[in-house]
Parts: sequence; C-alpha cells; structure tokens
Amino acid sequence: MEHFTTLVALIGIVIVVASLLSNALDRSGVPLAIVFLVLGALLGPMGLGLIDIGINSPMLQVLATLGLALVLFTDAVSTDLKDIRRNGWLLGLLLGPGTLIPVAVIALAGWFLLGLPPAAAILLGAALASTDAVVLRRLLNARVLPARAQVALRLETGMNDILLLPIVVLAMTVLAGGGAITGELAQNALGLLLLGPAIGAVVGWLGVMALTRVRAGAGVRRDYEALYAIALAFIAYAVAEAAGGSGFVAAFAAGLTIGAQDLELCDCFVEYGEATSLMLILLTFVAFGSSLIWTGLQVVDPRTLLFAAVALAIRTVVLYALLARAVPPRDRRLIALLGPRGISSLLLCLLPVFAGVPGAERLFTVTCLVVLLSLVVHGTGMAFFLRRHRKHVPTVDPLSASQGLTEESTLEPLRITIDDLKTLWASGEPVVIADARREAAYEADAARAQAAVRLSPDDPVTSAKTLGLPRNATVVVFCA
Repeated sequence: MEHFTTLVALIGIVIVVASLLSNALDRSGVPLAIVFLVLGALLGPMGLGLIDIGINSPMLQVLATLGLALVLFTDAVSTDLKDIRRNGWLLGLLLGPGTLIPVAVIALAGWFLLGLPPAAAILLGAALASTDAVVLRRLLNARVLPARAQVALRLETGMNDILLLPIVVLAMTVLAGGGAITGELAQNALGLLLLGPAIGAVVGWLGVMALTRVRAGAGVRRDYEALYAIALAFIAYAVAEAAGGSGFVAAFAAGLTIGAQDLELCDCFVEYGEATSLMLILLTFVAFGSSLIWTGLQVVDPRTLLFAAVALAIRTVVLYALLARAVPPRDRRLIALLGPRGISSLLLCLLPVFAGVPGAERLFTVTCLVVLLSLVVHGTGMAFFLRRHRKHVPTVDPLSASQGLTEESTLEPLRITIDDLKTLWASGEPVVIADARREAAYEADAARAQAAVRLSPDDPVTSAKTLGLPRNATVVVFCA
C-alpha cells in the first residue's frame, strides 16, 4: 500500500511540474531529464526524504519496463518509411559502422580500463552506444536543425536501440550462463530475431485492421483511439514475453508494422502514446534521481573518468569521419555532436540488473556516471543551440511558405494576417479558409466567414477528405 501511495503521488507531482514548467523549459532549452533528476533528488533521501527508490524496487522495474516498451513502440510508429527509403544509405552508416564501432571501442575501453570480462564490457558498450531520443526530443520537435541533420537524428534515435537490444540480451545470457550456454543463446537469439518481430508484426497488423474496420462501420471515439495505441504496445509486449520472445522487440515491430501500412490514423493515436511514454520516462527519471543515478559519483576515479570520456567522444569521432563525404559540413558537425546518453542507456543496463546477472550493478553504476556527464555536456550544448536559434528565428513570408521556398522552420505556429491572405488570393494560389472552432462555439455563433469550410477540430483529416479539399492548397485555419 505504501508503494502504491508513493507511485500515485509521483504521478501527480510529475504531471503538475511538467505542465507548469512546460513553456518555461521550452524557452530555456534545458532538457527535461535534468529537471526531473533534480526533482527526484529533492524528494529523495538527500532532500525531503519522501521517496527512496532502490535498484531492486518493483516500482522501478514496472516504470522502466513499460517506459522502454512504449518508447520503442512510439518511435517505430513515428518512423517515416519514406525517410528510410530516401536515406537508406545514411541509415546504413548510422546503424552499421556508426553504431557498431562505438560499441566495440567502448567495450575495449571497459575491458582495458575497468577490468571487465569481455561479455560485460560488450554489454556496457551496447548500452552506452544508444543515442537518447528523450533528451533530443525538444530539439527535434523545435525544428531548428537543418533537414538532413534532423532526419538523421530521428532515424538514429528511433532505430538504434533495436540493434543494441539483442547485443545486450545475448551478452546477459553469456554472463548468466557460465559454461553451458549454447542452448540458451540459441533460444534467446530465436526470441529476439524471430518470435519477437513476428508476434509484434501480427499484433500490429491485426490491431490496425480491426481499428479501421470498426471505425469505417460503427465508428471509434477519438479518446478511445488514443488509448488503443497504448493497448497494442502492451499486448505485443505481453504476448511475446509469454511465448518466449522479446517483448521489447515485439513492441517495436508492432509500431513499425502500423507505420508501414500508411493508413490515415488519428493524430492522437501517436500523440497519446508519446505523452504516456513521456510521463513514464519522467517518472523513471524522478525514480533515478531520488538516489540511484547519484551512485555514479561514487565510482569517480581517473580510470572511470577516462572511460567516460571515451564513451562520450567515440560516437562523435566515428560519425565525423564516416559522414565526411556523405553530408554537408554543418550537418555533419550537428549529427556527430548531438549524441546524448540518457534514459535508454540506463534502461538497457537495468535489464541485466532485473535478471540478477552477476556484476550488473557495477555496470549500471558506471552507466549512471556517463549519463550524468552526458546530460551536463550535451544538455548545455543543446540549451545554448536552442537559445541561440530562438533569437534568430527567420521571418517567414506566408506566400513563400505556401510555395515551399523556406529552408528553416519557425519555432512558433505560422500566423497570417488579412493582408497576407489577400496577397495569397492575388497570387492565384489555391487557398482554403477553414473554421475549426469547437462545436459549442460554432453552434452558438451565427457569424460565418465568407466561403469558409467547416473542419472538425477532433478529426480534421476525415473532414478534409469528405469535403474533397485540394492537397496542394494553403489552409488558413481560424478558431475564434
């Protein structure tokens, strides 16, 4: 009961703090991870003493497991397969040598500097080669990066965990199995490479087919469609685990299958899943911040600091060399430098801890140190980058924007004046005026904009299809 009360209180605190500070944090550019680690420290034994979540806490295991499954699922759903097809060569560099060389170098550093056995060093190398999507999320959503850099980082953060997870699991098997591990390795490889992807793909395909059939017939309420996304992620995870496969791989495969079907899904389908996974991840950061992540400071010595420096620098060195002829210099610098370690590294390193693998707690402690240093180094760099570009947001001419002539995206929604609208009309561009007021406001007000069409704010895509709006038109939306 005490754990339940603590969890409920944490959920409330995280939602309140995240909501109240959301705009201020967006403007400052400070990563959410840092804020919620500090919040955890304030609530933990070093602060008010209200929570103390240890490494073997059932609450931590639930938060970490659900959070990782949802992150993998929503990353996969959000992955644009057209981007993959257009940039397959770039993805190959990022997920091939761009990921595997850092794994190998970090593993060698762990073996040489920390005295780890080979399997443990490889496990640590895989965990610390993960580029964190959560820490990068604000920067990617702000759309201040050049297009090529943004696509590259989205693809890398969305897909490299699925390459690293099998390495972690197979290294866990070696560490836990002692001498006779051939059968267990084969079983885990089967679960990772066959059962997990197959079950996830089936769950994702059946889930979307059921949704589209029912939606076309009886209809599905928008709020339940949002919940539906989370249900598919959890079902894929649970079925795969019950069948002896990898639930995490299944969650990713389910999301990728849904994205591959290229169906018109309600925005809330992904948005609610992302919001829920973000809440779970922020809760996990608070849990880590209460005491666990600070244990990384206890292992500080010259060898560990040198190892951390290698772990943080190797991705930049490798990608800067690999991308020399592939992308423009500015894009290459940004892609190479923006590689924070965060929640994904911590969650990957928690898997052997939860499995009771010998020596796993030491690996987790070292990971905590690297993540703390990364949040300081990369977090400071990203905050500076966002603040600098926020001061130099380009002015966007509505006519140029309608013709696709702008290279940079603004941080704020594009607003248009009546004079701008007249300019668009005069240019001969197709323009649609859309009334997107809430139903109550729309019905209560007899005033209507001339030639305006009515778009439902709850399902604008379906409304636009029903009205037959031209796809190449500039849509000017008003809601008040």
